[in-house]
Amino acid sequence: MVGELHSSKQYDQELEAIRSKVLQMGGMVETQFEEALNCFKVGDPARADKVMADDHAVNQLEVQLDDACSHLIVRRQPAANDLRTVMATIKVITDLERIGDEATKIARTSKSLHARGTIGFAHYDMMRTIARATCDLLHDALDAFARLDGKQALELIAADEVIDHEFRSVLRNLITFMMEDPRTISPALDTLWVAKAIERIGDHAKNIAEYVIYVVEGRDIRHTIKPPSENEV
Repeated sequence: MVGELHSSKQYDQELEAIRSKVLQMGGMVETQFEEALNCFKVGDPARADKVMADDHAVNQLEVQLDDACSHLIVRRQPAANDLRTVMATIKVITDLERIGDEATKIARTSKSLHARGTIGFAHYDMMRTIARATCDLLHDALDAFARLDGKQALELIAADEVIDHEFRSVLRNLITFMMEDPRTISPALDTLWVAKAIERIGDHAKNIAEYVIYVVEGRDIRHTIKPPSENEV
């Protein structure tokens, strides 16, 4: 019995160390995303280069954490509930790495967009609402993961539909610009790629919230919750 308690304590310590590093990774990608948005706003090439360079550190942390999770499963052979936590953590790590990838796309596209000169429309103002909503969703999803707050996580699911609604609004505006002035086609397409990357980050943040619910309640709600209609939004 003493041996089992000792083993359980070691497992808890190892899992907590992994969770701590996952939250560190979350902070890194959150900063990456915010800095990428700043690049989109002001067109700072040095800042864009740093966002892209920081992605290497995020990728390395993903590899280390995946390895740590695999070793934890092999060494400790966690029971059903604990295994669920480890598997959900692995999925969170994957979503965080992909958020870093999307932030890198935003920085790279922003650098190209500003390098070509005049844009021809208020590209950042158009993106302000979807950017803020996605930053908030990512931050709150990481907070729910840190505290394993299933109630907060469930409340976040609907926020992604708001982001999707905003993306469709941005798309309509960009199409209008391109139809009215063909000179805006190239910058409008770049702006569209940025909007799509932001929308994808919202999807990954929603995934993190869903994994929190999976850990806390033991139910997989992916593809099961009907999002509100546009009128309800």
